Amino acid sequence: MRVLCGLWFSLRRLSDVSSLGTFRRPLSSDAMRLVQFCRKGNEGEIRVGVEHEQGHGVIDLKAFDPSMPPTMRGFLELGQKGMDCAQRALSSDQCIVPHSDIRLLSPVTGPDKVVCVGMNYKDHCLEQNAPIPTEPIIFSKFPSAITGPYDDIMLPNKTQKVDWEVELAFVIGQKGKHIKEEEALSYVAGFTVANDVSARDWQMEKNGKQWLLGKTFDTFCPLGPALVTTAALKDVHHLGVRCLVNGGVVQDSNTNQLIFKTEKLIAWVSQFATLYPGDVFLTGTPPGVGVFRKPPVFLKRGDVVECQIDEIGSIRNTVV
Repeated sequence: MRVLCGLWFSLRRLSDVSSLGTFRRPLSSDAMRLVQFCRKGNEGEIRVGVEHEQGHGVIDLKAFDPSMPPTMRGFLELGQKGMDCAQRALSSDQCIVPHSDIRLLSPVTGPDKVVCVGMNYKDHCLEQNAPIPTEPIIFSKFPSAITGPYDDIMLPNKTQKVDWEVELAFVIGQKGKHIKEEEALSYVAGFTVANDVSARDWQMEKNGKQWLLGKTFDTFCPLGPALVTTAALKDVHHLGVRCLVNGGVVQDSNTNQLIFKTEKLIAWVSQFATLYPGDVFLTGTPPGVGVFRKPPVFLKRGDVVECQIDEIGSIRNTVV
């Protein structure tokens, strides 16, 4: 297998030379599902892969092309060169690792920033009898909150009111500042599923009611299972969004309820901060969160939370 991968790389090497260097043009990608993974028994070695179209496994990009970096952030920093390599790998049917041999990680780890949007679903605002925002409400999580699509959510002893929030997330694919709304989608590497786990007591009662601490405990940002390119989605702003707790549906909405869509969020945030490859945006949650139920419901040890978005996939995390 290594010989075949090496031969393929050698044959393609010359065609890659022209794409070396810093990427500055709009990102172009075909329909792909990109992942970060590690092989079972070798958890310390992160790899970037692309899911095989027939579901046979994941193509290891570094095995296919040894010049590929080991992390998704490094891969995205290559710009079009990385996307072209992933597409060639997908077409090659080489270097496939079976699903049974890998553990899926968060599609992105160690981003420069995690940008979150509050009150961004019309039906979520109605749930709270809150006015529709006229400008995006922005807060953040620390990158250390990110965890994998099937990893445990750790219930801290500092909080008694941990809640779920299914969210559409997207990842930036190239550096940008003052991005125009009509060009914003070209800066997106892909979309994924997120759970904006929230400690409501720290968000709404403690610490001056600042949101940050309640949002950024370790493991409070499960992401995955894959980074799905825009070309693989029919309409990212018309996708079913659901959250299940212990098998029961608690949130059920659609991304057509988003107040500020992907393009607006990128243009808005890039006025204030430079966006970098690998930056993660969480776009807000629909109604059905625990804190607004009567009576309120919060997560406890042993609960299983599953977040689903049509065409993208689902993540499933156990509270421990």
